[in-house]
Amino acid sequence: MNTLFDSLQMGDLTLKNRVVMAPLTRMRSKQPGNIPYALNAEYYGQRSSAGLIISEATQITPHGQGYPATPGIHSAAQVAGWRLVTDAVHKKGGMIFLQLWHVGRISHSSFHPAEGLPVAPSTIQPSGMTMTADWQQAPFETPRALELKELPGIIADYRKAATNAKAAGFDGVEVHGANGYLLDQFLQDGSNKRQDAYGGAIENRARLLLEVVDAVTKVWNTNRVGVRLSPYGTFNDMSDSDPVKLFSYVLAQLSTRAIGYAHVIEPRATGAGGGDSVYEDAPSTSQLFRKSFNGVFISAGGYNRDNAIPAVESGLVDAVAFGRLFIANPDLPERLKLNASLNKYNRDTFYGGAETGYTDYPALK
Repeated sequence: MNTLFDSLQMGDLTLKNRVVMAPLTRMRSKQPGNIPYALNAEYYGQRSSAGLIISEATQITPHGQGYPATPGIHSAAQVAGWRLVTDAVHKKGGMIFLQLWHVGRISHSSFHPAEGLPVAPSTIQPSGMTMTADWQQAPFETPRALELKELPGIIADYRKAATNAKAAGFDGVEVHGANGYLLDQFLQDGSNKRQDAYGGAIENRARLLLEVVDAVTKVWNTNRVGVRLSPYGTFNDMSDSDPVKLFSYVLAQLSTRAIGYAHVIEPRATGAGGGDSVYEDAPSTSQLFRKSFNGVFISAGGYNRDNAIPAVESGLVDAVAFGRLFIANPDLPERLKLNASLNKYNRDTFYGGAETGYTDYPALK
């Protein structure tokens, strides 16, 4: 029987424990050009005791940015900035993957005035408000539907970002296919109304995600690539008419590609990324989808010590990703193992700012 604190083999990588740091948007890459810097390196270095750190979502192109002060991986300066982070993590014996991100329609033209409107599979305006480049709230814009001839360029952007991640010293990459961003927008029929080869049937809606994965695995060995998914997720105005059929297919396809891991969010995580889920009777995604994927299965969403330990010991999941608890507890694996008290997180300091609520949470030692 495996425990949360045992090592985990993932291809040629050995995770020292099964406590994963989930990707956490913190909006603290405030240098011009969205470049990581020394403060970000300190933050990630503090959390190097995780079996695996998955970086905050990182835009692969300026057109893929949706929030201020989020880092990119499309310029030489950003690659150099991320090298500070990976060096800090590796110096402390940690392992870190970069999460590759294109927000699609969850953007605002203020981030990319030259390119104009955000892009999406279809011209469907999300409900709610977004944040502009100057940190103001504004209604979502109606996105422009991507043309078929543009999709190879999107895939090339992911491949280039994966190449840049290797140059920045990461141990692997995670393709962000969750939480209502571009690849998820193509997956789910609530946001994808296309009538071409990338819309309609599940096989068509999954095409872009799988083509991105295929492109990224030409840069990285397959075991150095993960994919994040959010079945039943409603964050960013998402929905699908048959999530079980959709995500069972997607995970089966990813399984045939022998990628390093599938990272699946539980719907109990406040809509798998934000607002309350409309799927009030949604089952455990681990129980529902584990059988569709033969590789390492990482589960995220609303975990604590009491439910993470039995999830791993039962064999239902291979590892557990923690988000908010890792924000406030840089030494979370040790605290969980010792059943020590946890620092309380402060939501007011989650996004933006500097050291406060970022690098000033104390460790046990």
